[in-house]
Amino acid sequence: MKVLLAEDSAVMRKIIRRLLEDVGVTSVKEAADGAEAIKHFNAGKFDLILTDWNMPNKSGLDVVREIRSQGSDVPIIMITTEGEKERIAGAIFAGVSDYLVKPFDNAKLRDILNNHVMTKADSSAENWHPQFVSHSTPQSAWGKRLT
Repeated sequence: MKVLLAEDSAVMRKIIRRLLEDVGVTSVKEAADGAEAIKHFNAGKFDLILTDWNMPNKSGLDVVREIRSQGSDVPIIMITTEGEKERIAGAIFAGVSDYLVKPFDNAKLRDILNNHVMTKADSSAENWHPQFVSHSTPQSAWGKRLT
């Protein structure tokens, strides 16, 4: 899994990177502001984006809007403080998939990953129907021979 982490605080980036590593994420591209996040996004492919709300050059909300304007459906998680929760509805309208309230732990981060990345990966498996697979001996989905 490849994650883009946009956070202006070097200390918070380090903390979040460690939490990501704790839940098994080893590929993390860091951005120190919103403009750098967009630059990295345009240059690579990511399975998940974690973005702080308040950053220089471009806010997290600007990052969300720009990514969504490109037609991307990558899950975007807004990192926010307790006081910003009232603004979350606007962020969701702009295209945020979910949000994390600082401080958070690896259990909450794991929940977010399971809800947004793992379910997306599993969705292609849901579209696979064994009854449509061609066999040399035609059988129905229940294993009965078709004659």
